[in-house]
Amino acid sequence: MNERQVFLAGGACRLEGLYAPQEGSKGVVVTHPHSLMGGTMHNNVVAAVAETFYQKGFATLRFNFRGVGRSEGDFDNGNGEGQDVQSALAFLREQGASAVVLAGYSFGAWVGSRLFPGYDECDDFIMISPPVDFLQFDFSGVKGRCGLIICGDSDQFCPRGKLQVVADELDCRLEIIPSADHFYLGREHELCTRLAAFLDDRTHAT
Repeated sequence: MNERQVFLAGGACRLEGLYAPQEGSKGVVVTHPHSLMGGTMHNNVVAAVAETFYQKGFATLRFNFRGVGRSEGDFDNGNGEGQDVQSALAFLREQGASAVVLAGYSFGAWVGSRLFPGYDECDDFIMISPPVDFLQFDFSGVKGRCGLIICGDSDQFCPRGKLQVVADELDCRLEIIPSADHFYLGREHELCTRLAAFLDDRTHAT
């Protein structure tokens, strides 16, 4: 994957990102875990997810939320981070992507879920390990707009049973990774295999 450093201008903060262009109209923004708990765009899951999308023909953009790495600003408890996601999605649109997916991991999934009410600039939403036992989610704006949830069967922050209820309510696909916790160390390949299969199924269905 041939990524290059970019800086996103949007909202009140200049954001640091890594962008890998592709031919075609598909793009994905991948968001990272909690900024105050060591989350960055270099996280193992974020990098693996971006690579999987790239191999499936998507232009990819991963970036640091405000206050992380070389991104300006300070942590804003999800509010300003939602503006950061909008800036990232707008960047992909400006690069020519007309079909844009948002893939959020952990805190990044929570930020993404808060974005959707009244927001129409994203064509699909994927949540990886949304921490429903750690953060308060409101899925009311996500129904019909989330295609996939992925979680480990030993995740400390999102119990499988609770996620099954969420997936049923949202009418979306749920993939459970065996022997994986919230961090997927050593299980990245299985995560990417499930994600790739979902993307293939979506391609064949269109």
